[in-house]
Amino acid sequence: MYKLIGSPKSRAFRVMWMLEELDEEYEHDNASPRSPEALAVNPSAKVPAFMDGEELIIDSVAICQYLADKHGKFTHKAGTVERAKQDSFTHLALDELDGALWWAAKNSFVLPEDLRSDKAAAACEYDYKRGLAHLQARLGDNRFVTGDEFTVPDLIIAHCMGWGVNVMKWIPPKGPLRDYLARVRERPAFETAWAKREAAPNMF
Repeated sequence: MYKLIGSPKSRAFRVMWMLEELDEEYEHDNASPRSPEALAVNPSAKVPAFMDGEELIIDSVAICQYLADKHGKFTHKAGTVERAKQDSFTHLALDELDGALWWAAKNSFVLPEDLRSDKAAAACEYDYKRGLAHLQARLGDNRFVTGDEFTVPDLIIAHCMGWGVNVMKWIPPKGPLRDYLARVRERPAFETAWAKREAAPNMF
């Protein structure tokens, strides 16, 4: 039995979505970041954490890619050019989208107040929108980032873009990227995971 540890109002949502895509049963512990439950499985007390039997995996991207590899779905085979291109989109999501979003969040409520910068939000929005432009150029006319098939980076990118829209109000202009986000979020597994997210208590 799989077990997901972490509030779906965190990056644990990515793992929950992947599990719904795979139609796999799982237990869920709605632990908040920095909670005793999170600290018990991760020295940084970050979520998500994931149990496959007795084995523990941390980091949302590592967990999602592990599940995709294990079940042979939503991923290209390791050692292929297609997989390398897939992984490059995952890194784009982390470096250019997630990084900007997380730094904005840190300067909003995570860092001690005396370490926050009042210029961080504007700088992060600039960097995030530049990342979206890079994504749009690389996406081209593809239905999903690597072509016609949904893969791990689509899930990560859509989560980041949803974070940008819902929390930061950084809304992409009408056109290919907004259409792409709508297309990915129309997936039944996303809708199921999102309903569970909305039903979950707030983290703090």
